[in-house]
Amino acid sequence: MATSGMLQEDALKGKTIIISGGGTGLGKAMGKYCLQLGANLIITSRKMDVLTESAKELEGETGGKVLAVACDIRNYEQIEQVIKHGEDKFGRIDAVLNNAAGNFISPTERLSHRAFDIVVDIVLRGTYNFTLAAGKNWIAKKQQGNFLNIVTTYAWTGSGYVVPSACAKAGVLALTRSLAVEWAKYGIRSNAIAPGPFPTEGAWSRLLPGELVKKFDPALRVPLKRVGEHQELANLAAYLLSDYSGYINGEVVTIDGGEWLMGAGEFSNLEEVKPEMWDMLENMRKK
Repeated sequence: MATSGMLQEDALKGKTIIISGGGTGLGKAMGKYCLQLGANLIITSRKMDVLTESAKELEGETGGKVLAVACDIRNYEQIEQVIKHGEDKFGRIDAVLNNAAGNFISPTERLSHRAFDIVVDIVLRGTYNFTLAAGKNWIAKKQQGNFLNIVTTYAWTGSGYVVPSACAKAGVLALTRSLAVEWAKYGIRSNAIAPGPFPTEGAWSRLLPGELVKKFDPALRVPLKRVGEHQELANLAAYLLSDYSGYINGEVVTIDGGEWLMGAGEFSNLEEVKPEMWDMLENMRKK
């Protein structure tokens, strides 16, 4: 597998990119590669101490410039301040990567309406808040822009036990495709990535604590029999944020090793059938 960067070193030179949830996990991994490609980076989340530490680490590793701004993306006015601070420091914003998310794995009847609200507010409200604030700003300034949203494969299929997330991600998917059409006339592109399992220690340990992580090993559900490397996702994100993808608009790219297709096929689980059983079935068919 390719675990190194795939784009030219200056592919994002001079561009300023905002990443929500950019201080940890996959957001941080994607941000690091953007910096390596010459971008300026603005990372935001609610925890300023985490952002400050990540910004210092990312600048030290890449030599790039990182602005950390604390923001609750459920609050529209705070997002407007992120954009203002970013423009004050870097002059302009070129792209927004809507990455922040929240999730609960639970039977839906066990969730309170507040738990449902938390997930939908972060994932859907947070994304459309950032999208609306940045889009209005770009349109007013007659400036081109680029949105990249992180969704999931169950955004189009739905999924039990993560119903708030499925509802919210489906909304983000609709937002992505709708604005790809409506705002293209302003030079604003809108795309999404649907990642499969790219485990991060924090997220996966919270969702599946203790022995459950081993029992429900996500690699077992992937035809390639492995999970994704963070750099693989970062490569795809950087491409979609770059001018190399300038004719891609309204697209959702799945990067999951074939996981969702394996789950979608009615007979895909026949992989569990042993060779001797296939021999027996073949003989029965011949008879």
